[in-house]
Amino acid sequence: RSHSMTTRLGVLLGARCGASAAAARAAAAKRHVASASTVRQALGTATAAPTMLGTEAAVGQKLHGWTCERVEELAELKCMGMLWRHDKTGAECLSVAQPLEENKTFGVVFRTPPESSNGIAHVLEHSVLCGSRKYPVKEPFTELMKGSLQTFLNAMTFPDRTCYPVASCNLQDFYNLVDVYLDAVLHPRALKDPRVLAQEGWHYEVEEKDEPLTFKGVVFNEMKGVYSNPDSLQGRTLLNNLLPDTPYGVDSGGDPREIPNLTFDYFKGFHERFYHPSNAKFWFYGDDPPARRLELLDEFLRDFERKEVTSEIPLQPLWAEPRRVEHSFAVGKDEDISKKSMACVSWVLSEDKPNLETSLALSIMDYCLMGTPGAPLRKALTDAGLGSRVIGGGLYEGLVQPTFSVGLKDIKETDAAAVEELITKTLEKVASERFEKESIEAALNKIEFENRELNTGGLPRGLALMFSAVSNWNYGKDPFEGLRFDAPLKALREKLVEKGEPLLEGILREKLLNNKHRLTVTSKPDFEESSRIEAAEKARLEKHRTSLSEDDIEALITATKELREMQETPDKPEELASVPRLELSDIPKETLKIPSQIGRLGSAEVLRNPQLTSGVVYVDVAFNLRDVPARLLPLLPLFTRGLREMGTKKSDFVQLQRRLDLATGGISASPLISSKRNSDEPAAYLVMRGKAMEGKIDSLMDLMGEIATEVTWENQSRFLQLAKESHAGGRSSLLSAGHVIAAGRLGRQTTTAGWASEQLSGLSQFEAVGKLLEQAEKDWPAVEAQLRELQSCIFKDACVMNLTADTDVLTRLDSHMETFLKRLPEGKASSPFWVPELARASEGIIVPSQVNYVGKGANLYKDSDYKLHGSAVVTSRLLGTTWLWDRVRVSGGAYGGFCSFDVRSGDFKYLSYRDPNLMKTIDNYDGTPDFLRDLEVNADMMAKSVIGTIGAVDKHQLPDAKGYTALTRHLLGETDEMRQELRDQILSTTGDDMRRFAGALEAVRSGPVCVVGGEEAVRGASESLGLTLKSPLAAAAAGTA
Repeated sequence: RSHSMTTRLGVLLGARCGASAAAARAAAAKRHVASASTVRQALGTATAAPTMLGTEAAVGQKLHGWTCERVEELAELKCMGMLWRHDKTGAECLSVAQPLEENKTFGVVFRTPPESSNGIAHVLEHSVLCGSRKYPVKEPFTELMKGSLQTFLNAMTFPDRTCYPVASCNLQDFYNLVDVYLDAVLHPRALKDPRVLAQEGWHYEVEEKDEPLTFKGVVFNEMKGVYSNPDSLQGRTLLNNLLPDTPYGVDSGGDPREIPNLTFDYFKGFHERFYHPSNAKFWFYGDDPPARRLELLDEFLRDFERKEVTSEIPLQPLWAEPRRVEHSFAVGKDEDISKKSMACVSWVLSEDKPNLETSLALSIMDYCLMGTPGAPLRKALTDAGLGSRVIGGGLYEGLVQPTFSVGLKDIKETDAAAVEELITKTLEKVASERFEKESIEAALNKIEFENRELNTGGLPRGLALMFSAVSNWNYGKDPFEGLRFDAPLKALREKLVEKGEPLLEGILREKLLNNKHRLTVTSKPDFEESSRIEAAEKARLEKHRTSLSEDDIEALITATKELREMQETPDKPEELASVPRLELSDIPKETLKIPSQIGRLGSAEVLRNPQLTSGVVYVDVAFNLRDVPARLLPLLPLFTRGLREMGTKKSDFVQLQRRLDLATGGISASPLISSKRNSDEPAAYLVMRGKAMEGKIDSLMDLMGEIATEVTWENQSRFLQLAKESHAGGRSSLLSAGHVIAAGRLGRQTTTAGWASEQLSGLSQFEAVGKLLEQAEKDWPAVEAQLRELQSCIFKDACVMNLTADTDVLTRLDSHMETFLKRLPEGKASSPFWVPELARASEGIIVPSQVNYVGKGANLYKDSDYKLHGSAVVTSRLLGTTWLWDRVRVSGGAYGGFCSFDVRSGDFKYLSYRDPNLMKTIDNYDGTPDFLRDLEVNADMMAKSVIGTIGAVDKHQLPDAKGYTALTRHLLGETDEMRQELRDQILSTTGDDMRRFAGALEAVRSGPVCVVGGEEAVRGASESLGLTLKSPLAAAAAGTA
């Protein structure tokens, strides 16, 4: 849900923007509770001695200033949870002792209901991490990024709460993170230094007395980017109007028009009101000693007294009649807007939080209605042909009351009523005809598998569980309820499957069809909206300027200079030394190895990876893409999606999805394309991935074989639906992920792998899908023939199979794999790889945006005489947390400024995210070599840089991710010896190594530029940067502007 969260980190060190936010949204929206092991440590409830560091506790026990109020066995997690209350302040702590989880998680959550859209909660979330009582440096957050083994480090603003979570596998590092975060939220220097609000929130900026005023600030520019994205704007409009009589009626992230109303007094007052232990909920999860958790917290909380904090989130009274809202969003002046509107219908489902069984029933109903391409509501909207993509997200339970939203994107403005009518009629049909029994069973199996597997991807499991607990806890409900699912799921299975009760149909009628609290939001494109926004901001600034005296102007000029001086003045060494870190001696010298056995089954190579997977079997099959002609590469993303969503000879796509959900944890397919070290040839594979419990492995392999060999491509209308959804997603990426687009355009100029990747996921893919849509409508047989040609090029028995499972399970899988391999055509990919023309050019990509995404790059292996050394990885990371962070983000006001160095390809790229600047950012990029040459590297700086780099190299992985990493290393030819050599170089990095890297970066000064941004900014820089201009959203779809 686009409105649900903003985060502090955004983009740093090349991370995908919003990755953590997206993962957190997913975790908050559904229950991720499961066991990582079948072993449960015996945890008693007998009274323990106060000094005990074990996991036992008893209700009423007192320990380190806390009293235990509840002790609960969490059977699904195979561990115990203890709820403690702080005697002096009333703070709560939910302490989950999980002796089998090394990735320890801590979080503190404050209820922070906003009163206006001035962004106070969001700005404060940024600001408290800018120095504190114990750590008086400008950015302890970045110091932790530099020198920690953290597996998660961020902060998040939800519509009604603010979260500060951290995670690490290293116990001392974990305690360091907790200590810095606690001091930050309780004693921030921002309350005494208005320059922090100016930097992170907003300020007037002017350098010369004849210059116009401008607004600058990190959150201000971040939210300008958010409000430039029609999808985000639609989601925010929906939330504000669906629950208008609550804090959700305003934008906790901040409206750029309102952020400049935020004053320093209000800023301080908001912290005083809500950032108090009496309003705090603390969370711990992992194998760290539970008693030490309480002791550590009490060291901070004992300085506070209990305080009455009014922060409860009020309930929205349900309406007697439905309502409608219309709003406009900006589009480029040359776009075709005949089908660019959106319509979304939303409901508030109840007057309060539902109990756990009702909540799970809502989840099952949501899955049956919307959860698969063949679900009736999603299918009806897709089949209608009114729009390109279903929007809304369905059920959302992360607020005080559950909501349900569904609609269509890219419709005619006149079709909004038809969309609403179609939704209503489809719901009525489902309610009267009832949900299919198999659909309900599939939903139950899918939800149970996800909960038991607890596969949270790159998000720490403890953090996902925290979000589940907080979704109740934040509203005065039982936090333990969010960590359970066995009993209610069993009860629902009995009611829905065994007894066939019409429970879901009753919920559908009560919560949706007969529910008058319904809002219809229509979003309309407007050519003039961008101009109106810019003109209003300009007029506001001019009006303020005319009210200022000459002395006032001079004061602003002085404030601008003082702020910049503060931002660009390094912290004192003794202050930097105050931020805790590990010692280099704490860092393992040997590279982490993933045990893997390599063998063969017939023509296939087989990797077997023993991991503790609790009975889940993960199967990856890599098919070489070298036989795929270059002309067919742009079709590959739709081909991989079609494998699962076009149907097979045995089942249409609706039945196929149901079979998948009944028997497996899912099957997917995606391309894997990468440069290889010391080779001009890329690694290029299509990887089919599946997972199931061991008892269902026959079904999994049968379905994977059926999809690979019996997929049907005849359904033209279904393919067009997939293509339209893909094209709509590409348009959203152009507006919200311009840094990814820019990186792709730079990468396509230097290596075959970069060129191929951009064909599959960048601007070239967006343009290709647009042309493919036209071809599929006019000459479907030709497109169908291309899809069949791809299938014959890819699926051959000379593949690479990758199996990840418990050790004993691996010994029982060969016969299943052999059966699968026999279904594949015989053969081996043998064609020469693609040889594209790699031409260098600078580009300006014009989109309707209030901010820019600025990229510049070169290939250090080809454009200089640089030879790979591990110190380059350390230096690149240092640049992202010092020079680029300080100049592009802190001083420049961009939401993100960073660089990336690909050790495989040699590509080095500078990138910015939601950037108000363009030429100034390029100047900062070009100043990087001089910064490095002048860099004085002391022992503390070097240690932090190396430790942080190793933390990124040794990132924590769940068992399936370890197995997949083993596969990718094998396909790329990366041995443990190669990785050890690079690690040794990282650990032995010196200041001279960093300064020498400046010579290699000189190649980037003359490298190409790619800018994604608004028309005025891009055209204004086109001549000086030599940009070739493109307007990909224009009615003509492609070409120069």
